[in-house]
Amino acid sequence: MTGYKYQRLVVKLGTSTLTAGTPHLSEKTLANIVSQIDTLCRNGCEVVLVSSGAMAAGREALSFPKLPREIPAKQMLSAVGQPRLMAIYENLFAQHDRIVAQVLLTRQDLTQRRSYLNARNTLLALLDQKVLPIVNENDAVTTEEIRVGDNDNLSALVANLIDADLLLMLTDQAGMFTSDPRTNPNATLLTEITGGKIPEELWKSAGKSKDELGTGGMITKLQAADLARRSGTNVVIASGTEPDAILRTAKGESIGTHFQATATTLESRKRFILSGTASTGKIQIDSGATSALQNGSSLLPVGVTAIFGEFERGDTVAVIDANSNEVARGLTNYHSAELSKIAGRQSKDIESILGYYYGEEVIHRDQLVLIHAPN
Repeated sequence: MTGYKYQRLVVKLGTSTLTAGTPHLSEKTLANIVSQIDTLCRNGCEVVLVSSGAMAAGREALSFPKLPREIPAKQMLSAVGQPRLMAIYENLFAQHDRIVAQVLLTRQDLTQRRSYLNARNTLLALLDQKVLPIVNENDAVTTEEIRVGDNDNLSALVANLIDADLLLMLTDQAGMFTSDPRTNPNATLLTEITGGKIPEELWKSAGKSKDELGTGGMITKLQAADLARRSGTNVVIASGTEPDAILRTAKGESIGTHFQATATTLESRKRFILSGTASTGKIQIDSGATSALQNGSSLLPVGVTAIFGEFERGDTVAVIDANSNEVARGLTNYHSAELSKIAGRQSKDIESILGYYYGEEVIHRDQLVLIHAPN
């Protein structure tokens, strides 16, 4: 695992990068990107790929039909193109003996507690098994009300979902400029963005996409960068034609525009859990479990003494000590009815009691925030 500054990365590929500026997907470009990602994985890094290109693949498969710009037409193109795009990735990664998995998400999946937890667990399980997740918005079924809107913002949500160290967005520009370089030859590349707020002039300089194959533009990349950096993830926007851009960025080399994270991953997780609407449910624990939580452990069923109220798997619940003081808050892996059955029992007995298993923890330490020290 030597030589790489970032160990868990989300790499977002725009349509303009995948097509190399043509109407067709460029297998040469894709093969080069796949080779770089495989090199990272072989050196111990974890990578999630967020890929556009489904609609472009659909247009190509249907011989570039003239279609209205409404969502149903885009959904149709995505339905045609998504399996073709995945087939290309599967074949290219297979040349490196690497297995890939398709993960289709909507905004609803990432804003509701239970589906958020399920999506997170799925992605982390794939990474644990050395399978490379390829994420795209579920364009074939989403509606205007629930769609993320573009894969730039989706990539930022995924980075937050898996606590990524780096979000790298590859596009058709070298990074963020002081103004649109396509119309202003004096535009200057900004190499580093620090501080709590992205400068207002940078928001104004971000232009709209001129590529009908894509849905984003520099403005959506800026939105994504702002979201990801507030979640504790460093962000780089760079050109997809830059040689070895993925490997060089992972090593910490200065390429494109770097947005410095404004919070640690832990602070972001605390903010996410504490700002969420807590259910009326409470989990009471014994003194041993209270001490264990204070020492950084997860909450196990053996330390649970009582359950109050009803809650679903993935809900935010309060954890109280023997004196009913709230000592922590977190996202529960088990429904209140399930937890009533396994309270006080050993983790190894969960599957035999319930008939299934969501993990040995009632609340994993990564999904738990301490409120105050016990009395």
